[in-house]
Amino acid sequence: MKLVVEGWRFVHHSFAVANQHQLLEFLRRPQIQVFHRELPYLDHTWQPQSGLFTEAEEQQLREIPPPPLHLRADATLRMVMPYDLSDSDSQRTYVFATTEWRIVQKAMLEMMGIEDFAQAHRDSQTVIITPSYWSRDGFLRAGAVPERVRVVPLGVDTAIFHPAAAAERQRRRQQSQLEGCFAFLNIGVMTWNKGLRMLIKAFAEVTHRYPQARLVLKGSDAIRNSRKFVLESLDEMLTPQERDRVIPRLAYIGRSLSTQELAQLYQTCDAYISPYLAEGFNMPVLEAAASGLPILCTKGGSTDDFTDRRFTRYIDSELKQVEWDQEIRDYLHPSLEHTVTLMSQLIETPSFVEQARRTAPEWVQQGFTWQQIVDRLLGVMER
Repeated sequence: MKLVVEGWRFVHHSFAVANQHQLLEFLRRPQIQVFHRELPYLDHTWQPQSGLFTEAEEQQLREIPPPPLHLRADATLRMVMPYDLSDSDSQRTYVFATTEWRIVQKAMLEMMGIEDFAQAHRDSQTVIITPSYWSRDGFLRAGAVPERVRVVPLGVDTAIFHPAAAAERQRRRQQSQLEGCFAFLNIGVMTWNKGLRMLIKAFAEVTHRYPQARLVLKGSDAIRNSRKFVLESLDEMLTPQERDRVIPRLAYIGRSLSTQELAQLYQTCDAYISPYLAEGFNMPVLEAAASGLPILCTKGGSTDDFTDRRFTRYIDSELKQVEWDQEIRDYLHPSLEHTVTLMSQLIETPSFVEQARRTAPEWVQQGFTWQQIVDRLLGVMER
């Protein structure tokens, strides 16, 4: 099979991270001859970075050749924004895409240079690959051809993301000054849809009763000004007394981390929390589960597809709509009260934390490794 992948590499955006993991898995398949066409980053200020993967893996990624002129490949897979629904020169064309708000936003249509998403999809033979049923609903509501919108989730490298040995975990917690603490972790660009404001308010209430609680926020200052969003949320959501209580218990990391450093961050913390409002997938939840962390996440969204009650507590939410940029967007409004309750229960229930350490990695191994995900993706392509 000759496969052309068009996408991003060497930048810490979720599309690029997923693209690179898939490329590495494609390279392990002797039946696949893979080519890569580098496309411009979404933001011209982004700069390529080395060190996100191992040196050997990055060398493999750099050595993938571009497609030769006049190549008639079996398939093209696009992993970029803005989305491009036009047919490629290959026999079949697949476009990885997501809808966080269960709509195709007007801003995306403008970037794509089209007015009617439904017409653009009908005019092509392109198959949309999207990672969750929440996201698929958004494309169907935009008028995409249902038979050509397929759900294939993202995966995780379980050789990297796994629970640490007890002694190693204790050493890292000592280094991070987390001994005797209960550390909640959240990873993302810290924009409104990630639920940061809700999380900070809930954490402030939790620390009133549990002074040993800690919150670790891993932002991404290289592609979004995550630190700014954190500071704004602290100012807007908390009283002066709450800020005084929260700030000494909060750690913020804005720099880019390698996959190995990211795995160690998961291994060092006690639980992963994501009271998100709108997500196309939410890869950190899957990585946290592979690392053996119990999960607190919003009920009703994309994470319903790849979590389980054996290691997850679901935050009650209400499906709502908001008018934003002259369009109506769907989102989930997680309950603040229920978030506080679940955070408190997790601190008080070490047996569930220990259960998650066993059951969450097993769950991921059964269906969400990159090998299994690429098998599913190839299954869609071969059909």
